[in-house]
Amino acid sequence: MSCHILVVDNDPEVRENLVNALTDRQYPCHSAGDGEHALEIIRTNNIDLLIVDLRTPSRSGIEILERVSEISPRTLTIITAAYGSLETAIDALRKGAVDYLLKPLDYHDVLWRVERIWKVQQLLLENQYLKKEVHAKYNQNLIIGKSPSIQRILKLIDKVASSNSNIIITGKSGTGKELVARAIHQASPRASAPFVPINCGSIPDTLFESELFGFKKGSFTGAVMDKDGVFRAANSGTLFLDEVGETPIHTQVKLLRAIESKEIKPLGSSSFIHVDVRILSATNKDLRREIEEGNFREDLYYRLNIIEINMPPLSERKEDIPLLVDHFIRKYNEELKRKVIGVDNDTMRVLMNYQWKGEVRELENFIERAVLLCEKDYITLADLPPHAYTNISTDYPDDLKTAVKNFEHQHIAAILRRVNNDKNKAAEILGIGLSSLYRKIDELGIELEQLL
Repeated sequence: MSCHILVVDNDPEVRENLVNALTDRQYPCHSAGDGEHALEIIRTNNIDLLIVDLRTPSRSGIEILERVSEISPRTLTIITAAYGSLETAIDALRKGAVDYLLKPLDYHDVLWRVERIWKVQQLLLENQYLKKEVHAKYNQNLIIGKSPSIQRILKLIDKVASSNSNIIITGKSGTGKELVARAIHQASPRASAPFVPINCGSIPDTLFESELFGFKKGSFTGAVMDKDGVFRAANSGTLFLDEVGETPIHTQVKLLRAIESKEIKPLGSSSFIHVDVRILSATNKDLRREIEEGNFREDLYYRLNIIEINMPPLSERKEDIPLLVDHFIRKYNEELKRKVIGVDNDTMRVLMNYQWKGEVRELENFIERAVLLCEKDYITLADLPPHAYTNISTDYPDDLKTAVKNFEHQHIAAILRRVNNDKNKAAEILGIGLSSLYRKIDELGIELEQLL
């Protein structure tokens, strides 16, 4: 890949000679004689390397360097100067310059430095690419599932990750929408840049604009210093707007403008700042209904929803539950320093038939609790919250007598497991006499030895 270079110097002869030397080495070049022209070129072109004189008209080389770090963070900068000053060199390097050259320029030295800088940059980019591949594989591996719906989502992530298109991820709370957003980011060219999530439902209406766009010192009571908003924090990377349907209606027009123009204006500032951000958003609301009810702007919806990824509920991907259970056991074995092997058959049957109102997040909470409490090799019903097996929906037969008998067997066995076969405790919990419990155990064929 060629290094696109911008030469900025008010001396036409120096500028022309340097451009000629660079183009002779096959470097695509632009040139400018003042700071404003230089910034305009950077805004409209992909500039990899900036060579700028310290004393540039309209803006100094240091000022240009600072501005470039905002509008084009990936552009590298070399400062040139007609006199030597340790202070200015240190200042330029502290502000992000990669080199500092004294005039008169030795063009052979300049070419050598440019080549060296670009080779190092290429190695860094290659390293970032390899890291991106590792992260992408890692993140997609965390989207656990063999169901057709999850496999379709993984294929869609592969297709959309490399683009800059805005994506909205829909589905119930707890289905893993943020995990999908992170997988998209890590599989994208922005993987080495920040992924910044913000929960739109947790921000007070009065603070929403300042959280998004930042503010200047003194712009309101309590603003004792400048603060960047999430747009600037995510510059060059990905901004994830979770629960985007909770965005206040009065802020939506400013959010739309920021997405369309790629510019933001912090509170208390008189100027706009360019930002390069990809927008991923998520919602558990029906935004079309929110539009009809006047709670969400239609133009913002279509700007966010270039591509929609819908996360299915666990009820539509039950075949993934055993895989998720194994994954969470491994996770919490490591975090909690435990050695749980798995879950027993009765427990897995309960987990498969439980109505997961909290979706994958609730399942993960169940397994974390179970791994923490488990005292054997396998998680049993006694390690689950009591409501998990007293209110399960399972496949009972139509015949009422048989269905009641099956439920009694399952429920009494679960209670006995919980109290390690202590019959007195079990009878007390069940609200029956001890003799009645013994009779039930005999009638239902509950094998006490298998409950230990």
